[in-house]
Amino acid sequence: MVPAIALCLRFAEAGDTPVLLTGERWVDAAAGAGITASRVTGLALADLEDEPDLGQALHDQAATLALALVPRLRALRPDLVVCDVLALGAGMAAELLGLPWAQLSPHPLYEPSRGLPPMGSGLAPGTGVRGRLRDAVLRAMTARSIRRGERQRAVVRRRIGLPARGPGPVVRLIATLPALEVPRPDWPADAHVVGPLLWEASRRETRPSPGVAPLVMIAPSTAWTGATGMAEMALAALDGLAVRAVVSTFAPAPATLPEWVSSGPGGQEALLRQSAVLVCGGGHGMLVKALLAGVPVVVVPGGGDQWEMANRVARQGSGVVVHPSTVDGLRAAVERVLGDPRFAAAAARAGATRAEVRDPVEVCRGALTLA
Repeated sequence: MVPAIALCLRFAEAGDTPVLLTGERWVDAAAGAGITASRVTGLALADLEDEPDLGQALHDQAATLALALVPRLRALRPDLVVCDVLALGAGMAAELLGLPWAQLSPHPLYEPSRGLPPMGSGLAPGTGVRGRLRDAVLRAMTARSIRRGERQRAVVRRRIGLPARGPGPVVRLIATLPALEVPRPDWPADAHVVGPLLWEASRRETRPSPGVAPLVMIAPSTAWTGATGMAEMALAALDGLAVRAVVSTFAPAPATLPEWVSSGPGGQEALLRQSAVLVCGGGHGMLVKALLAGVPVVVVPGGGDQWEMANRVARQGSGVVVHPSTVDGLRAAVERVLGDPRFAAAAARAGATRAEVRDPVEVCRGALTLA
C-alpha cells in the first residue's frame, strides 16, 4: 500500500481530494501523512498463501471485495477509482457502478508480450532463430495458465452481475524506472511509465556503526514469497570483511550484535545515501530506492517476481544475483560489487531514467477527459 499512499500524496499536492481504502495496517499511517483513509477487509495476499489454487482464491477474493466496495464507492462518488493491479475486485466494483477506473502496477509491466519470454522467467528476450523459438515455446507453456485465469475471472464476473469480459481500465500507471522495463513490440497504448511511487513509512533514524569502512545495507524481504534467513546469512557472509553493516528491518534486533553491525526500522532512503552496496531480496520497491540513490545491489531472490527483478538489475549492470544462496556466494558477490565501480555507475544511470517518466496525476486527468 506504500505506492498507493505515495500516489494519494501526489493527487493531494495537485489539488485533488484522494481517499484511500486500504487494509488495517496502513490506515493510521496514511492518516498520519494527511490522507483520508478507511479500512477495507479482504486485501491481504498473505491470507491466501496456503490455498491449493492461488488463482482461484484470488478471483474469489476479488468477487467478495467488489461487493463490499460497491456501497463505499457509491457513497464517495469519486471521479476516478485507482486500483492496485492485484486488487481485481476494486476494478469490478467500479465497473458495477459505471465509474472510470485506472490500474496501478507498482512494478514493471508484467503483461505477456509476443516479443518476450514469460514474466518471472528472468530471461532476456531471445535473439536469433533459436532464441525466438525458445521464447515462443515458453510462452506456449504458460498460455494454458493464462487461459485458466481468464476463465476463473469470467466466472466470478458473471457471479456478481458483470459480463464475462469487461472494458478494462481507462489507463494503466506503471510505477517503475524505465531502466527496469524491457522493450516490447506490443506496448499497450493505455500504459504509461510514471516512475516509482515511494513513501517512507518510518520516520525513525537508524545510525550505522561509526567508522570509515564501506557500509553494507541489508534489507530482508517483507514479501511472504521472499527468502528466509537472509539477514543472518548476509551477516555471516560479511563477517571478517572490512565493512560495516546495517540491517533495515522492523523485526526485533538480536540482544547482542557485533560492533560493526547496527539494526533498526529507520528510514531507508537516508541509510542508502550512506551505503556502498545494498543486499536485498529483489522486491521492486527496495531495488528502485537503491537505484535512485545510485547504490548497486546484491540480490538474494525469493519467489514471486523477485527472480525477474533480480535478473533485470543484473542485466542492466547494477548488481549481482546470488543463486543458489550460500554464505560463500554472498560474500563473493559483495566483494565483487565493492571492488568494481562500474556497478555503482550503472546504478546511477538507472536512477537517472526517472527523468523520462510521466506525471501520474496528469496521465489520470488526461484519461478522464477521453473516457
